[in-house]
Amino acid sequence: MTKCFFCQYKATPSYKEVENLDKFLSPRKKIINRELSGVCARHQRILTKHIKYARFLSLLPYVSYQGMR
Repeated sequence: MTKCFFCQYKATPSYKEVENLDKFLSPRKKIINRELSGVCARHQRILTKHIKYARFLSLLPYVSYQGMR
């Protein structure tokens, strides 16, 4: 079992680090689940809250239809 990304680097998710949050979004900008991202349950809950807050502040888009037809 691989270690959680945030546990490995002893970091916590933050809405200010948009590049980090973007790693845990699909190409359609949906939040990737825990099994696919490899994040522990504690950090997944925090990550979800910060992604939703970043969307509210318009730092991240809600959906992306880029290249989809």
